[in-house]
Amino acid sequence: MKELTLTEQMIHWFIYLLPYALLVVFLFGAFFRAAIYYTVKRHEWFAREFEKRVNRYVDSEVPGKVKDVSFYGLSKKMLERTYYEIFEVRDRMQRRKPDRVMAGSDRVFLVKQGCAWLVKDILKQVKFLKWTNETPKLLNITKATFHHNPCFNRIFGIIPIASLNDFISILPGLFVVAGILGTFLGIKGGLGALGGMNLNELETAKNTMDAFLHEIAFAMASSIVGIAFSLSLHVWNTFLSPERAFVSMVDRFESALDLLWYRSDNNNYPSNEKPFDEHKDPVEALAEEALNLEVTKSSRGRDMDDIRKVKAS
Repeated sequence: MKELTLTEQMIHWFIYLLPYALLVVFLFGAFFRAAIYYTVKRHEWFAREFEKRVNRYVDSEVPGKVKDVSFYGLSKKMLERTYYEIFEVRDRMQRRKPDRVMAGSDRVFLVKQGCAWLVKDILKQVKFLKWTNETPKLLNITKATFHHNPCFNRIFGIIPIASLNDFISILPGLFVVAGILGTFLGIKGGLGALGGMNLNELETAKNTMDAFLHEIAFAMASSIVGIAFSLSLHVWNTFLSPERAFVSMVDRFESALDLLWYRSDNNNYPSNEKPFDEHKDPVEALAEEALNLEVTKSSRGRDMDDIRKVKAS
């Protein structure tokens, strides 16, 4: 009899604490779903900025004007420009704030490190592509790069995104099951006391019935709370869908690489190519690129003048 009483007490405390436990799990799921979505969106932001600069470059080009363009060299140029420009603007804005190193969100979610890893891995993947008239499988390269990104695949660089996202996706169903379980346990606990009710003692019978109804009402609240949390988290998961953001990110990046492949004439690796340096000062890198561009234009202008002189003579 003593063991049964202990069991009844345990059931009573389980039913009492269940709504608070569901609240804690709901807050946990909502927070980490938002963290996963933010992590994916920050990397989609880089893909969107990369696509924007590639489209701007392609629109400014005249077909057949410049030849012997390397796909690797062009990809490296566009990726570096995207990386340096977006973080140069962020760094310029951060100088007005106490944290002068990087934005707090960049530090916590490893955004800058993830984008740098992305640039390095993409360049490593396209470095040895054989030049053909057909477009290579750039979609597979893009997917593999994003999937293997250690900063993109982990929240705060610690918690795996895939496993956590799968767990959060099934939480709405678990809320409903937990609420129904709490209700049935409450009914089971109340029926034990109801079975020993003596109908000859009306006052005692009334007190027993009131306690049973109170127990049932509290147990029903578990189902209501579980259903409410389930609906809320389901709506939250729908609006903050990392799957949609991931598909958009891959499509943007792959379409930008396709445009660069169509614009290129070969995939030669430049002999004087410098490795990508994510720690380089963005202002210095952009100034160096602008200077190299001006030197190239001047050199081409002189070559054209020489050609005109030869033709005139």
